[in-house]
Amino acid sequence: MRWMLAVLMLGAARAEEARPNILLLYADDWRHDTLGCAGNPVVKTPHLDALAKEGLRFTRACVTTSICGVSRSSLLTGQWMSRHGNRGFDMFKTPWEQTYPALLRESGYWTGHVGKWHNGKFPAGRFDFGRAYDGRHWLMQPGGSQVHVTRKNQDDALEFLKGRPKDKPFCLTVAFFATHAEDANPQQYLPQPESMSLYENVKIPVPATATDEAMRRLPPFLQAPSNEGRVRWKWRFDTPEKYQAMMKNYYRMATEVDAVCGRVLDELKAEGELDRTIVVFTTDNGYFHGEHGLADKWYPYEESIRVPLIVRDARIPAERRGMTDEHFVLNVDLAPMFLDAAGAKVPQTMQGKDFSALYRGDAREWREAFYYEHPTITNKERIPSSQAWVTKDAKFIRWPEFGYEEFFDLKKDPGEMENRIRDESRKGEIEEMRLKLAEPEAAVGGG
Repeated sequence: MRWMLAVLMLGAARAEEARPNILLLYADDWRHDTLGCAGNPVVKTPHLDALAKEGLRFTRACVTTSICGVSRSSLLTGQWMSRHGNRGFDMFKTPWEQTYPALLRESGYWTGHVGKWHNGKFPAGRFDFGRAYDGRHWLMQPGGSQVHVTRKNQDDALEFLKGRPKDKPFCLTVAFFATHAEDANPQQYLPQPESMSLYENVKIPVPATATDEAMRRLPPFLQAPSNEGRVRWKWRFDTPEKYQAMMKNYYRMATEVDAVCGRVLDELKAEGELDRTIVVFTTDNGYFHGEHGLADKWYPYEESIRVPLIVRDARIPAERRGMTDEHFVLNVDLAPMFLDAAGAKVPQTMQGKDFSALYRGDAREWREAFYYEHPTITNKERIPSSQAWVTKDAKFIRWPEFGYEEFFDLKKDPGEMENRIRDESRKGEIEEMRLKLAEPEAAVGGG
């Protein structure tokens, strides 16, 4: 009898050991090419570049809504905004029990979240280890000293890893605030003092579409002084000198995040857990670096909706490690992937898809297009609502509050400079895309 009990206990222990840990390195306001390995000629990201060599990088990863709060809700729930119901920065309406952290915790995972939350009040009690903070680059600590938010991300992540129970798999999200701007501060980006020598003698290339001509090709309501993309462009990019100063500090903060990612991965390696851990690096949305005369995100243009995505997973075949993949992977796809890898049931309410078949190399079918949506923030003059149907070769955009449409041939016009909505030769294609936006729920299902 004791022998049978011992066998059962050993079997359970081995099954628990076989379940992978999950580490999500989740940066803020990084677009798809804010990585050395993605061809960025300036920013230094050696640890993330190394992660991409050990795993696989998706070059067409996108978000379904490009704004902090909504995108984070989509990550947690595996749902588009139109289903989870967060149209800004509130808590999503989907029951917490249907999120991937809740389902992993229920199935025996030790769960943690450190850093930015931005989904209403942080539910610290829903995690085994939960600490939320953002909004400022320098945070006050007990006793009156200050700590940089990225350093606090590191300290909290390491505390979680070192103090966790070693007999359980874990799921940890390190939600960086960097490189999000400190909006109320004229300096916008405040890196740590030791980073100020980085990029000091470098001239940051100005994007080809960061011109007045490109701005004049935008829909008229996006050109207006009240439009938030133009407001923030003036904060950051309205003179050549300001552009250089802002972008250097932005890249310094990105390199600081890269260093923390390296430190966290080193800790996993020292604990002997790295190869038993699925590591994902991605961000909540893309970011304009002055393209189209815009700053920040929100709008359905490429700079705003495309994000970096690197996956390191033992299930990636050796011959595929270090490669890239061009399939559309969306932020809503992470939750079902995490759950499936952990052997937990994926709820039917999740609209994303487990994308591990793509990096395992055995995918048969995958989406060729996807539906993008964004709510009005404050009012239509500040940040209007938008919808888009996106393929690799073309994009149809609808601005419902203004009755305005755009169509871009991404193959010939990757900078989205020429609106071809009146191109008679594309009339049939445009009408098909227009119909996709008429039934969003069907568009999501067919994505």
